[in-house]
Amino acid sequence: MGEGSGGTGGQGPESSALASVASVFREEHGRLLASLVRRYGDLDLAEEVTSEAVEAALVHWPVDGVPARPGAWLLTTARRKAVDRLRRDRAYAARLAVLQVEAERAVPAAPADADGGLPDERLQLFFTCAHPALGAEDRSALTLRCLAGLTTPEVARAFLVPTATMAQRIVRAKRKIREARIPFRVPGADELPDRLPGVLQVLYSIFTEGYAASSGPQLQRSGPAEEAVRLARILRALLPTERETAGLLALMLLVHARRDARTGPDGGIVLLDDQDRDRWDRTMIEEGTRLVVTALEGGPPGPYGVQAAIAALHDEADSVATTDWPQIVALYDVLRALAPSPVVALNRAVAVAMRDGPETGLALLDGLADEPRLRAYHPYAIARADLLARLGRRAESEAAYRKALGLAGSDPERAYVLAKLRESESRAGPASGP
Repeated sequence: MGEGSGGTGGQGPESSALASVASVFREEHGRLLASLVRRYGDLDLAEEVTSEAVEAALVHWPVDGVPARPGAWLLTTARRKAVDRLRRDRAYAARLAVLQVEAERAVPAAPADADGGLPDERLQLFFTCAHPALGAEDRSALTLRCLAGLTTPEVARAFLVPTATMAQRIVRAKRKIREARIPFRVPGADELPDRLPGVLQVLYSIFTEGYAASSGPQLQRSGPAEEAVRLARILRALLPTERETAGLLALMLLVHARRDARTGPDGGIVLLDDQDRDRWDRTMIEEGTRLVVTALEGGPPGPYGVQAAIAALHDEADSVATTDWPQIVALYDVLRALAPSPVVALNRAVAVAMRDGPETGLALLDGLADEPRLRAYHPYAIARADLLARLGRRAESEAAYRKALGLAGSDPERAYVLAKLRESESRAGPASGP
C-alpha cells in the first residue's frame, strides 16, 4: 500500500471505511488537489487522478483498514495514477512539460514563504484561479468546486443559482484555462491586490458552507469553517495593509465565536434569541472586534469590514432585545451601497422589522418577492413566515413555512421549519386571513 498505510485497529465494518473515505476526501480534497496541480500543472489531470485515488480507497480501506495517514495515502496513490497515465500517453506528458516551461518563462515562481511568498499551496491556487482572464463568477465557482472541495450543488447554493447553471459555469472556466493556456502559477506581488476580492469571496463562501451546511445531518461543519479561518489568517499575514483581509477575518471570528451555542444537544438549531451567550467564545470576539477597528480605519469601509461591524454589534449585546438595531440598519444601508445584493436586502429587511416592527419589515420582504435569486432561498421563506406569524396571519405563515420546508437543505434546518409548522398548526382557533 501507499505511504502511511497500516490499519488503525484491524478490519472494521465496510460502512465505517466508506464513511472514512468520505470524511478524508472532504477534509483533504483541497490540499490534495492543490499539490497535484502544482506538481503537474493540469487541473483536469489532477481531478481525474484524485477521483481514481478515492476509488482505490473505496476498494482497499474496507479490506485493509483505514491508513494511519489517510491523506498521505491518497496523495501517494494519486501520484502513482498520474505517473501511470503520463507513461501511457507520451503526447499528453509532452504537452504538460511544454505548459510548465511556458509558465516558468512567463513569470518566475514566487519565493518561499520565508521571503514573502504564499505559505500555503491552496492559497497559491486560490490566487491562480482568480486570473483576470476568467469572469468574476467563473473564477470563484471554479475555485470553490475544484480547490475548496465543495460539491457543485454547494457552489450553486453559494451563488443562489441552479445546479445545472453552476455546472456549466465550472466547465466554461476550465475550458477557458485550457484554451487560453493560462498557467497555474503564483502571481507576482503587484498582481495580488487585484486578485484579492475574488480570493476573499472564495474564503467567505467556504466559511459560509461550514457555518450553515447546504445539506447533510448537521447544521455546522467545523472543518470548512476552521479551514477558512486558518487561510484568512495566512492571507492577513501576507497582506497586512489590506484592510478587507482584516475585515474578512474579523467577520469570520465574530460569527464563528457563536458556534457552540448555535445547536442544542440533539443537533437542533438554537436561534440567536435563545442562545446561551456565556457559551460564546469571548477570546475570539475580542480578537474580531480589534480587527473591525483595523478594517474600518484609514479610508472608506469595505463590504467585509461593514459586515464584521454588524456581527460585532450582535456579539456585544446582552440579548436580541438590547441589540442596537438602529445602528445595524444604518450599517446595512452602507453595505447596500457598497455591495448591493438580494441577500443584503433580505437581512436589512429583518433588521428593520426588529427596529420598526414586523409590518414594516414584511413590506420590505414582499418587495423582494420577484427577485429570482431569492425564490429558492429558504431563509427568505422563513423570514416571511416568522413575520407573518408575529402579525397573527397564521394561514399565510404556514404556507411560507411549507415553502421553506421544501427548500431547506440540511436536516436540522428542515427539522426547525417542521417544528415551527407543527407548532402553528397545533394552535387553537381558526386560521386568520390576510
